[in-house]
Amino acid sequence: MAHLTSLERTVTLRGGVEIPQLGLGVFQVPPDEAQRVVEDALEVGYRHVDTAAAYVNESGVGAALRASGLPRERVFVTSKLRNGDQGYDAALRAYDDTLARMGLDTLDLYLIHWPNPAAGLWQDSWRALERLLDEGRVRAIGVSNFRVEHLQELTSFATHVPAVNQIEVHPAFQQRDVAAECARLGVVVEAYSPLGQGAALDDPVVTGIAEGHGITPAQVVLAWHVQQGRVVIPKTTSRERMVANADIAEVRLTDEEVAAVDALESGRRLGNDPRTFALSQIR
Repeated sequence: MAHLTSLERTVTLRGGVEIPQLGLGVFQVPPDEAQRVVEDALEVGYRHVDTAAAYVNESGVGAALRASGLPRERVFVTSKLRNGDQGYDAALRAYDDTLARMGLDTLDLYLIHWPNPAAGLWQDSWRALERLLDEGRVRAIGVSNFRVEHLQELTSFATHVPAVNQIEVHPAFQQRDVAAECARLGVVVEAYSPLGQGAALDDPVVTGIAEGHGITPAQVVLAWHVQQGRVVIPKTTSRERMVANADIAEVRLTDEEVAAVDALESGRRLGNDPRTFALSQIR
């Protein structure tokens, strides 16, 4: 069997779609830097890019895809429905707008970015995403920042169960209840802020494991995610860190080391609370 690099490893989503397990997230990448950052990532070998309408950098991601010269089917592209575009008809229009900004005919994965329960529209938004899937306009659909109660409500009426739930996961905030519900439903967990926005990299447990393996703390945390089957999308604008983040194919943490990182759970969320977050744009 051929040796796979970390950037070649995939996870199979509902419906048989293959998603590269390690990708690049572009949250907080300024619009005028997005093209350069994504071009660097594609040159390094990344084949999975995650953006969102709320990041206001979809156009730059699309420009980088065109500039790369790579066949469209070689790069897995995700974007997300922003809160301000929720609702059935609005979501369908928003998807068309995202495609137009990116210069694409289809996405590989489209997510509801936040449940935004105060608006009471995510249920209609999900029905719109189901229509896009049924019509073959998107390869897979999913959600982001959905808690257990949201997943349970969704599966009570949905025709299609989400392929992915993209949530904040890092050593200090593991959302084990959400992960368990996703496992029960066959939903793949995709971790954003996988390094705890850098906080995990200074933890003595992580640095100790890194020293023992002769690797970086970031490589320890990313290997911890990958070994537990999560898709992971670390954000960086540094080409050097892109290369280092991808260099984990030979890293194998012991069961004891995985358990030691597991034990760093503190319940500290870094991002917004899905029960209350309602802004339409990140910037």
